[in-house]
Amino acid sequence: MTQGSAPGLLTVVREWGRIGCIGFGGPPTHIALLRALCVDRRKWLSAREFEDAVAACNLLPGPASTQLSIFCAWRVRGRWGALAGGVAFIVPGLVVILVLAALFLTGTPPAWVTGAGAGAGAAVAAVAVHAGVGLIPASRRRSAAANRLRWGAYLGAGLAAAAILGPWLVLVLLGCGIVEWTVHRSRDAGASPAALLVPAGKSVLAGAASAGVLLSVAWVALKVGALSYGGGFVIIPLMQADAVDHYHWMTGGQFLNAVALGQITPGPVVQTVAVVGYAAAGLGGGLLASAIAFSPSFVFVLLGARHFDRLRGNLAVRAFLDGAGPAAIGAILGSAIPLTLALTQAWQYGVLAGAAVLLLLLRRGVVLTLLAAGGAGVLLAVLGAPLPH
Repeated sequence: MTQGSAPGLLTVVREWGRIGCIGFGGPPTHIALLRALCVDRRKWLSAREFEDAVAACNLLPGPASTQLSIFCAWRVRGRWGALAGGVAFIVPGLVVILVLAALFLTGTPPAWVTGAGAGAGAAVAAVAVHAGVGLIPASRRRSAAANRLRWGAYLGAGLAAAAILGPWLVLVLLGCGIVEWTVHRSRDAGASPAALLVPAGKSVLAGAASAGVLLSVAWVALKVGALSYGGGFVIIPLMQADAVDHYHWMTGGQFLNAVALGQITPGPVVQTVAVVGYAAAGLGGGLLASAIAFSPSFVFVLLGARHFDRLRGNLAVRAFLDGAGPAAIGAILGSAIPLTLALTQAWQYGVLAGAAVLLLLLRRGVVLTLLAAGGAGVLLAVLGAPLPH
Protein backbone atom coordinates (compact mmCIF):
# COMPACT_ATOMS: atom_id res chain seq x y z
CA MET A 1 0.00 0.00 0.00
CA THR A 2 1.64 3.19 -1.13
CA GLN A 3 -0.88 5.75 0.06
CA GLY A 4 -4.05 5.69 2.13
CA SER A 5 -5.01 3.12 4.72
CA ALA A 6 -6.08 -0.43 3.88
CA PRO A 7 -9.87 -0.65 3.43
CA GLY A 8 -12.05 -3.19 5.19
CA LEU A 9 -13.69 -6.05 3.33
CA LEU A 10 -17.08 -4.33 3.45
CA THR A 11 -15.55 -1.29 1.78
CA VAL A 12 -14.07 -3.49 -0.95
CA VAL A 13 -17.43 -5.20 -1.51
CA ARG A 14 -19.25 -1.85 -1.64
CA GLU A 15 -16.81 -0.10 -3.99
CA TRP A 16 -16.17 -3.02 -6.35
CA GLY A 17 -19.89 -3.81 -6.35
CA ARG A 18 -20.65 -0.22 -7.33
CA ILE A 19 -18.31 -0.54 -10.32
CA GLY A 20 -20.00 -3.82 -11.23
CA CYS A 21 -23.36 -2.01 -11.23
CA ILE A 22 -22.38 1.05 -13.30
CA GLY A 23 -19.66 -0.45 -15.49
CA PHE A 24 -21.50 -0.18 -18.81
CA GLY A 25 -19.25 -0.01 -21.88
CA GLY A 26 -16.79 -2.84 -21.33
CA PRO A 27 -13.08 -2.78 -20.37
CA PRO A 28 -12.34 0.92 -21.08
CA THR A 29 -15.07 1.92 -18.62
CA HIS A 30 -13.95 -0.64 -16.03
CA ILE A 31 -10.33 0.55 -16.20
CA ALA A 32 -11.36 4.20 -15.88
CA LEU A 33 -13.60 3.48 -12.87
CA LEU A 34 -10.94 1.38 -11.12
CA ARG A 35 -8.33 4.08 -11.68
CA ALA A 36 -10.64 6.79 -10.36
CA LEU A 37 -11.29 4.69 -7.24
CA CYS A 38 -7.87 3.25 -6.45
CA VAL A 39 -5.56 6.01 -7.67
CA ASP A 40 -7.40 9.33 -7.80
CA ARG A 41 -9.99 9.15 -5.03
CA ARG A 42 -8.74 6.70 -2.38
CA LYS A 43 -5.03 6.73 -3.29
CA TRP A 44 -4.65 3.04 -2.53
CA LEU A 45 -2.30 2.62 -5.53
CA SER A 46 0.10 4.96 -7.26
CA ALA A 47 -0.45 5.81 -10.92
CA ARG A 48 2.65 3.77 -11.84
CA GLU A 49 1.43 0.72 -9.92
CA PHE A 50 -1.95 0.91 -11.63
CA GLU A 51 -0.47 1.22 -15.13
CA ASP A 52 1.83 -1.72 -14.43
CA ALA A 53 -1.18 -3.76 -13.30
CA VAL A 54 -3.06 -2.92 -16.52
CA ALA A 55 -0.07 -4.01 -18.61
CA ALA A 56 0.39 -7.26 -16.65
CA CYS A 57 -3.30 -8.21 -16.91
CA ASN A 58 -3.18 -7.61 -20.67
CA LEU A 59 -0.42 -10.23 -20.90
CA LEU A 60 -2.69 -12.90 -19.37
CA PRO A 61 -5.36 -14.93 -21.14
CA GLY A 62 -8.86 -14.28 -19.93
CA PRO A 63 -10.94 -11.10 -19.42
CA ALA A 64 -8.35 -8.43 -18.66
CA SER A 65 -10.62 -5.91 -16.92
CA THR A 66 -11.95 -8.62 -14.59
CA GLN A 67 -8.40 -9.65 -13.75
CA LEU A 68 -7.52 -6.00 -13.14
CA SER A 69 -10.43 -5.61 -10.72
CA ILE A 70 -9.34 -8.75 -8.85
CA PHE A 71 -5.70 -7.60 -8.80
CA CYS A 72 -6.58 -4.14 -7.47
CA ALA A 73 -8.68 -5.71 -4.71
CA TRP A 74 -5.77 -8.07 -3.93
CA ARG A 75 -3.39 -5.14 -3.82
CA VAL A 76 -5.45 -3.20 -1.29
CA ARG A 77 -6.82 -6.06 0.88
CA GLY A 78 -4.96 -9.29 0.14
CA ARG A 79 -6.45 -12.61 -0.92
CA TRP A 80 -9.76 -12.18 0.86
CA GLY A 81 -10.06 -8.77 -0.73
CA ALA A 82 -9.38 -10.28 -4.15
CA LEU A 83 -12.13 -12.85 -3.67
CA ALA A 84 -14.62 -10.36 -2.24
CA GLY A 85 -13.87 -7.61 -4.76
CA GLY A 86 -13.86 -9.94 -7.75
CA VAL A 87 -17.20 -11.51 -6.81
CA ALA A 88 -18.73 -8.09 -6.09
CA PHE A 89 -17.55 -6.86 -9.50
CA ILE A 90 -18.99 -9.87 -11.37
CA VAL A 91 -22.30 -10.57 -9.62
CA PRO A 92 -24.36 -7.44 -10.54
CA GLY A 93 -23.90 -7.99 -14.27
CA LEU A 94 -24.50 -11.72 -13.86
CA VAL A 95 -27.86 -11.12 -12.16
CA VAL A 96 -28.96 -8.67 -14.85
CA ILE A 97 -27.90 -10.85 -17.77
CA LEU A 98 -29.58 -13.98 -16.36
CA VAL A 99 -32.84 -12.07 -15.87
CA LEU A 100 -32.63 -10.82 -19.46
CA ALA A 101 -31.75 -14.33 -20.68
CA ALA A 102 -34.94 -15.65 -19.08
CA LEU A 103 -36.88 -12.94 -20.90
CA PHE A 104 -35.27 -13.37 -24.32
CA LEU A 105 -34.99 -17.16 -24.35
CA THR A 106 -38.49 -17.96 -23.14
CA GLY A 107 -40.50 -20.19 -25.47
CA THR A 108 -42.98 -17.52 -26.62
CA PRO A 109 -41.64 -14.03 -25.90
CA PRO A 110 -43.80 -11.05 -26.93
CA ALA A 111 -43.17 -9.78 -30.46
CA TRP A 112 -41.58 -6.57 -29.19
CA VAL A 113 -39.08 -8.55 -27.11
CA THR A 114 -38.16 -10.68 -30.12
CA GLY A 115 -37.85 -7.52 -32.20
CA ALA A 116 -35.58 -5.87 -29.65
CA GLY A 117 -33.33 -8.91 -29.59
CA ALA A 118 -33.29 -9.21 -33.38
CA GLY A 119 -32.42 -5.53 -33.76
CA ALA A 120 -29.66 -5.48 -31.16
CA GLY A 121 -28.34 -8.82 -32.41
CA ALA A 122 -28.14 -7.46 -35.95
CA ALA A 123 -25.72 -4.78 -34.75
CA VAL A 124 -23.33 -7.18 -33.05
CA ALA A 125 -21.17 -7.78 -36.15
CA ALA A 126 -20.53 -4.03 -36.39
CA VAL A 127 -19.60 -3.98 -32.70
CA ALA A 128 -17.06 -6.75 -33.33
CA VAL A 129 -15.45 -4.79 -36.17
CA HIS A 130 -15.42 -1.67 -34.01
CA ALA A 131 -13.70 -3.57 -31.18
CA GLY A 132 -11.07 -5.06 -33.48
CA VAL A 133 -10.31 -1.80 -35.29
CA GLY A 134 -9.84 -0.06 -31.95
CA LEU A 135 -7.12 -2.53 -30.96
CA ILE A 136 -5.07 -2.31 -34.17
CA PRO A 137 -3.13 0.96 -33.60
CA ALA A 138 -1.63 -0.06 -30.23
CA SER A 139 -0.78 -3.52 -31.54
CA ARG A 140 0.95 -2.03 -34.59
CA ARG A 141 2.96 0.31 -32.42
CA ARG A 142 4.20 -2.60 -30.31
CA SER A 143 5.32 -4.40 -33.44
CA ALA A 144 8.85 -3.54 -34.59
CA ALA A 145 9.21 -2.48 -38.21
CA ALA A 146 10.96 -5.75 -39.03
CA ASN A 147 8.00 -7.70 -37.66
CA ARG A 148 5.27 -5.90 -39.63
CA LEU A 149 5.01 -8.68 -42.20
CA ARG A 150 4.56 -11.35 -39.51
CA TRP A 151 2.13 -9.07 -37.67
CA GLY A 152 -0.01 -8.90 -40.79
CA ALA A 153 0.21 -12.66 -41.27
CA TYR A 154 -0.90 -13.33 -37.69
CA LEU A 155 -3.77 -10.87 -38.09
CA GLY A 156 -4.88 -12.58 -41.30
CA ALA A 157 -4.59 -16.04 -39.77
CA GLY A 158 -6.79 -15.06 -36.82
CA LEU A 159 -9.37 -13.46 -39.13
CA ALA A 160 -9.57 -16.52 -41.39
CA ALA A 161 -9.72 -18.92 -38.45
CA ALA A 162 -12.58 -17.03 -36.80
CA ALA A 163 -14.48 -17.03 -40.08
CA ILE A 164 -14.11 -20.71 -40.99
CA LEU A 165 -12.64 -22.82 -38.18
CA GLY A 166 -14.98 -22.17 -35.24
CA PRO A 167 -13.84 -24.23 -32.23
CA TRP A 168 -10.35 -24.73 -33.70
CA LEU A 169 -9.65 -21.01 -33.52
CA VAL A 170 -7.72 -21.44 -30.28
CA LEU A 171 -5.16 -23.64 -32.03
CA VAL A 172 -4.44 -20.84 -34.48
CA LEU A 173 -4.01 -18.31 -31.66
CA LEU A 174 -1.64 -20.63 -29.83
CA GLY A 175 0.17 -21.47 -33.06
CA CYS A 176 0.81 -17.81 -33.90
CA GLY A 177 2.17 -17.25 -30.42
CA ILE A 178 4.45 -20.28 -30.70
CA VAL A 179 5.74 -19.18 -34.11
CA GLU A 180 6.68 -15.71 -32.82
CA TRP A 181 8.23 -17.18 -29.66
CA THR A 182 10.22 -19.55 -31.88
CA VAL A 183 11.51 -16.71 -34.04
CA HIS A 184 12.50 -14.79 -30.93
CA ARG A 185 14.23 -17.81 -29.41
CA SER A 186 16.03 -18.67 -32.63
CA ARG A 187 17.58 -15.20 -32.70
CA ASP A 188 18.78 -15.58 -29.13
CA ALA A 189 19.98 -19.16 -29.42
CA GLY A 190 21.22 -19.10 -33.00
CA ALA A 191 19.05 -22.06 -33.95
CA SER A 192 16.91 -22.26 -37.04
CA PRO A 193 13.18 -21.64 -36.52
CA ALA A 194 12.33 -24.90 -38.26
CA ALA A 195 14.39 -26.92 -35.82
CA LEU A 196 12.63 -25.35 -32.86
CA LEU A 197 9.16 -25.75 -34.34
CA VAL A 198 9.39 -29.55 -34.60
CA PRO A 199 8.93 -30.29 -30.89
CA ALA A 200 6.39 -27.49 -30.54
CA GLY A 201 4.31 -28.97 -33.33
CA LYS A 202 3.97 -32.25 -31.43
CA SER A 203 1.83 -30.72 -28.71
CA VAL A 204 -1.91 -31.36 -29.06
CA LEU A 205 -4.72 -29.53 -27.31
CA ALA A 206 -6.70 -32.25 -25.56
CA GLY A 207 -10.49 -32.01 -25.56
CA ALA A 208 -12.82 -33.11 -22.82
CA ALA A 209 -15.35 -35.82 -23.53
CA SER A 210 -18.87 -34.74 -22.80
CA ALA A 211 -20.56 -36.57 -19.93
CA GLY A 212 -23.86 -34.73 -19.87
CA VAL A 213 -25.03 -31.21 -20.59
CA LEU A 214 -23.50 -29.65 -17.47
CA LEU A 215 -20.08 -31.08 -18.25
CA SER A 216 -20.37 -29.73 -21.79
CA VAL A 217 -21.34 -26.32 -20.40
CA ALA A 218 -18.35 -26.47 -18.03
CA TRP A 219 -15.97 -27.30 -20.89
CA VAL A 220 -17.24 -24.44 -23.06
CA ALA A 221 -17.03 -22.01 -20.13
CA LEU A 222 -13.49 -23.10 -19.28
CA LYS A 223 -12.35 -22.40 -22.83
CA VAL A 224 -14.02 -18.99 -22.68
CA GLY A 225 -12.41 -18.04 -19.38
CA ALA A 226 -8.92 -19.34 -20.11
CA LEU A 227 -8.46 -18.49 -23.79
CA SER A 228 -9.95 -15.05 -24.38
CA TYR A 229 -6.78 -13.24 -25.45
CA GLY A 230 -7.36 -9.63 -26.44
CA GLY A 231 -10.96 -9.23 -25.33
CA GLY A 232 -14.28 -10.99 -25.04
CA PHE A 233 -14.98 -10.99 -28.79
CA VAL A 234 -12.09 -13.40 -29.40
CA ILE A 235 -14.15 -16.26 -27.99
CA ILE A 236 -17.38 -15.36 -29.85
CA PRO A 237 -16.64 -17.71 -32.82
CA LEU A 238 -15.69 -20.48 -30.39
CA MET A 239 -18.89 -20.04 -28.37
CA GLN A 240 -20.99 -19.81 -31.50
CA ALA A 241 -19.55 -23.03 -32.90
CA ASP A 242 -20.22 -24.87 -29.63
CA ALA A 243 -23.58 -23.41 -28.60
CA VAL A 244 -25.20 -23.23 -32.06
CA ASP A 245 -23.49 -25.70 -34.36
CA HIS A 246 -22.21 -28.49 -32.11
CA TYR A 247 -24.52 -28.75 -29.10
CA HIS A 248 -27.56 -26.97 -30.62
CA TRP A 249 -28.39 -25.23 -27.35
CA MET A 250 -29.35 -22.04 -29.21
CA THR A 251 -30.36 -20.83 -32.63
CA GLY A 252 -28.13 -18.37 -34.46
CA GLY A 253 -30.57 -15.57 -33.64
CA GLN A 254 -30.60 -16.44 -29.95
CA PHE A 255 -26.81 -16.42 -29.89
CA LEU A 256 -26.78 -12.93 -31.40
CA ASN A 257 -29.14 -11.88 -28.60
CA ALA A 258 -26.71 -13.35 -26.07
CA VAL A 259 -23.78 -11.37 -27.47
CA ALA A 260 -25.85 -8.19 -27.49
CA LEU A 261 -26.89 -8.76 -23.87
CA GLY A 262 -23.24 -9.18 -22.91
CA GLN A 263 -22.52 -5.76 -24.41
CA ILE A 264 -25.40 -3.74 -22.95
CA THR A 265 -25.26 -5.09 -19.39
CA PRO A 266 -22.76 -3.82 -16.80
CA GLY A 267 -19.68 -5.81 -15.93
CA PRO A 268 -17.46 -8.04 -18.09
CA VAL A 269 -18.44 -8.88 -21.68
CA VAL A 270 -17.51 -12.52 -20.95
CA GLN A 271 -20.84 -12.70 -19.07
CA THR A 272 -22.23 -13.72 -22.48
CA VAL A 273 -21.27 -17.28 -21.54
CA ALA A 274 -23.89 -17.18 -18.77
CA VAL A 275 -26.62 -16.82 -21.43
CA VAL A 276 -25.16 -19.82 -23.27
CA GLY A 277 -25.23 -21.82 -20.04
CA TYR A 278 -28.80 -20.72 -19.36
CA ALA A 279 -29.89 -21.84 -22.83
CA ALA A 280 -28.27 -25.24 -22.24
CA ALA A 281 -29.40 -26.02 -18.68
CA GLY A 282 -31.46 -23.22 -17.22
CA LEU A 283 -30.44 -21.12 -14.23
CA GLY A 284 -28.04 -23.78 -12.93
CA GLY A 285 -26.28 -23.89 -16.29
CA GLY A 286 -25.95 -20.11 -16.36
CA LEU A 287 -24.47 -19.95 -12.87
CA LEU A 288 -22.12 -22.86 -13.58
CA ALA A 289 -20.91 -21.31 -16.84
CA SER A 290 -20.19 -17.98 -15.18
CA ALA A 291 -18.41 -19.54 -12.19
CA ILE A 292 -16.13 -21.64 -14.38
CA ALA A 293 -15.47 -18.89 -16.94
CA PHE A 294 -14.21 -16.53 -14.24
CA SER A 295 -12.31 -19.11 -12.18
CA PRO A 296 -9.09 -18.86 -14.24
CA SER A 297 -8.98 -15.10 -13.61
CA PHE A 298 -9.07 -15.64 -9.84
CA VAL A 299 -6.45 -18.39 -10.09
CA PHE A 300 -4.10 -16.29 -12.23
CA VAL A 301 -4.24 -13.36 -9.80
CA LEU A 302 -4.25 -15.26 -6.51
CA LEU A 303 -1.33 -17.46 -7.52
CA GLY A 304 0.60 -15.06 -9.72
CA ALA A 305 -0.01 -11.49 -8.59
CA ARG A 306 3.30 -11.34 -6.72
CA HIS A 307 5.10 -12.20 -9.94
CA PHE A 308 3.36 -9.72 -12.27
CA ASP A 309 6.44 -7.48 -12.46
CA ARG A 310 8.56 -10.38 -13.70
CA LEU A 311 5.83 -11.42 -16.11
CA ARG A 312 5.94 -8.02 -17.80
CA GLY A 313 9.70 -8.31 -18.21
CA ASN A 314 9.71 -11.92 -19.45
CA LEU A 315 10.84 -11.77 -23.07
CA ALA A 316 9.47 -15.22 -23.88
CA VAL A 317 5.98 -14.26 -22.67
CA ARG A 318 6.10 -11.00 -24.59
CA ALA A 319 7.25 -12.79 -27.74
CA PHE A 320 4.36 -15.25 -27.48
CA LEU A 321 1.90 -12.37 -27.08
CA ASP A 322 3.48 -10.60 -30.07
CA GLY A 323 2.18 -13.50 -32.14
CA ALA A 324 -1.04 -14.36 -30.31
CA GLY A 325 -2.06 -10.71 -29.89
CA PRO A 326 -2.43 -9.80 -33.59
CA ALA A 327 -4.09 -13.16 -34.23
CA ALA A 328 -6.61 -12.35 -31.48
CA ILE A 329 -7.36 -9.00 -33.11
CA GLY A 330 -7.84 -10.78 -36.43
CA ALA A 331 -10.20 -13.20 -34.70
CA ILE A 332 -12.25 -10.31 -33.33
CA LEU A 333 -12.57 -8.86 -36.84
CA GLY A 334 -13.26 -12.28 -38.33
CA SER A 335 -16.02 -12.98 -35.83
CA ALA A 336 -18.12 -10.44 -37.73
CA ILE A 337 -18.45 -12.91 -40.62
CA PRO A 338 -20.30 -15.76 -38.83
CA LEU A 339 -22.25 -13.17 -36.83
CA THR A 340 -23.47 -11.59 -40.07
CA LEU A 341 -24.27 -14.97 -41.60
CA ALA A 342 -26.50 -15.73 -38.61
CA LEU A 343 -28.92 -12.94 -39.62
CA THR A 344 -32.12 -14.28 -41.17
CA GLN A 345 -34.24 -11.22 -42.07
CA ALA A 346 -33.49 -8.64 -44.75
CA TRP A 347 -34.26 -5.68 -42.45
CA GLN A 348 -31.55 -6.86 -40.04
CA TYR A 349 -28.90 -6.06 -42.66
CA GLY A 350 -30.21 -2.50 -42.75
CA VAL A 351 -29.89 -2.28 -38.98
CA LEU A 352 -26.35 -3.69 -39.26
CA ALA A 353 -25.43 -1.01 -41.81
CA GLY A 354 -26.86 1.71 -39.59
CA ALA A 355 -24.91 0.38 -36.60
CA ALA A 356 -21.69 0.40 -38.64
CA VAL A 357 -22.28 4.06 -39.54
CA LEU A 358 -22.93 4.98 -35.90
CA LEU A 359 -19.86 3.15 -34.58
CA LEU A 360 -17.25 3.57 -37.31
CA LEU A 361 -18.15 6.89 -38.94
CA LEU A 362 -20.03 8.88 -36.30
CA ARG A 363 -18.03 7.30 -33.44
CA ARG A 364 -20.98 6.77 -31.13
CA GLY A 365 -20.72 4.42 -28.15
CA VAL A 366 -21.40 0.69 -28.22
CA VAL A 367 -24.19 0.73 -25.64
CA LEU A 368 -25.99 3.62 -27.37
CA THR A 369 -25.68 1.86 -30.75
CA LEU A 370 -27.06 -1.43 -29.44
CA LEU A 371 -29.96 0.32 -27.71
CA ALA A 372 -30.75 2.20 -30.93
CA ALA A 373 -30.63 -1.06 -32.89
CA GLY A 374 -32.89 -2.73 -30.35
CA GLY A 375 -35.30 0.20 -30.56
CA ALA A 376 -35.37 -0.12 -34.33
CA GLY A 377 -36.18 -3.80 -33.93
CA VAL A 378 -39.06 -3.03 -31.57
CA LEU A 379 -40.49 -0.48 -34.02
CA LEU A 380 -40.24 -2.89 -36.95
CA ALA A 381 -41.85 -5.67 -34.91
CA VAL A 382 -44.78 -3.41 -34.00
CA LEU A 383 -45.15 -2.50 -37.69
CA GLY A 384 -45.40 -6.19 -38.58
CA ALA A 385 -41.94 -6.91 -39.99
CA PRO A 386 -41.01 -10.62 -40.13
CA LEU A 387 -39.06 -11.77 -37.09
CA PRO A 388 -36.38 -14.46 -36.69
CA HIS A 389 -37.58 -17.80 -35.36
